[in-house]
Amino acid sequence: MMFSPELKELRAGNLHRTVIDRASKQGAHIFLEGREFLNFASNDYLSLAGHPDVVRAAATAMNEFGFGGGASRLLAGGSSLHRMLEEKIAGLKGTEAALIFNSGYAANTGTISALAEEGDVIFSDELNHASIVDGCRLSKAKTIIYRHRDAEHLSYLMEKENGRRKVVLTDTVFSMDGDIAPLRDIYNICLAQNSKPDSQHSTLLYLDDAHGTGVLGSGRGALAHFGICPEPWIIQMGTLSKALGSFGAFIAGSRNIIEWLTNSARSFMFSTAVPACSVAAALRAIELIETTPKLVLQLWKNRNQTVGMLKMKGYDTGGSGTPVIPLRVDSVEEALRLSRHLYEKGIYAPAIRPPTVKTPRVRITVTAEHSEEDIAMLADALPSVKI
Repeated sequence: MMFSPELKELRAGNLHRTVIDRASKQGAHIFLEGREFLNFASNDYLSLAGHPDVVRAAATAMNEFGFGGGASRLLAGGSSLHRMLEEKIAGLKGTEAALIFNSGYAANTGTISALAEEGDVIFSDELNHASIVDGCRLSKAKTIIYRHRDAEHLSYLMEKENGRRKVVLTDTVFSMDGDIAPLRDIYNICLAQNSKPDSQHSTLLYLDDAHGTGVLGSGRGALAHFGICPEPWIIQMGTLSKALGSFGAFIAGSRNIIEWLTNSARSFMFSTAVPACSVAAALRAIELIETTPKLVLQLWKNRNQTVGMLKMKGYDTGGSGTPVIPLRVDSVEEALRLSRHLYEKGIYAPAIRPPTVKTPRVRITVTAEHSEEDIAMLADALPSVKI
């Protein structure tokens, strides 16, 4: 049968994946295969996906606007809520404007390919998300990879290139390692490029803040975390589907950039609009972040408690500085064994394997909803040394 040899090879290497679906709402506790699990695999960092106010906002919008958009934004597929959300996002991110996309993947592939063209040069962190990698591939620009979080290497590479436009791409929080990009250093490099008296070309800094929005900078994201002003040459991507508990994504930047993307980003132009109920949910989620500081504070309290426990147990959490905490192991088999061990104990934390990462691991993600008892249960379930 077609692809049978390839599938056999995946199984032989313990790299075959299957879909597993919940029988409950997203949260710290979920039901899988008829059984309740303590969930340490969710990106719902602030536990807003099932928040009563967010659910109520979505239901109200669905009653008023229906469900499907029925057309692209350029053909009136959006609603008045879409514009309200874009204005709210711009306020959260400190930019002139914002534009909603259907997913983080669509935002990255559509925006990067619209920003950089033949004659331009892209500089991308070697551990950037797959959607950034694919955005680079769709672009006709030259792409240069710099070493992970290595600002000196980035600066060296940029000085060697004389492209029409330079675009620096980085995740703010790297989703598999939980470490944070050195944004202050990267910002200074881009600022120096844009400040050259003989410079005839612009340098853009593109930030994938999917795992930073709602988490860093009191919820405002990575730029706020570093105290960096959102300059017109900085573009911020974020998702509505992680800390905001909804679905979709956005680009925030100058009015000029947003106008250009509206007219050139193919993943925006040729996609049916995000349903109004998802937009309303995200809008209410941002309002909760702005008015309820304890949401983010609780997340970080839980994160710090979890990291302390893991270090006491002797686990290698790498350079994680966020609620994304990898438990690195030496082999795929070890990662699967540790994940199965936790599963048997009623804890859901899947193994992360190649090609997603080079070094296998079990990735722990902490949310604001986790209780001290939940974290203690994880501590009790984990052996003191790696399996």
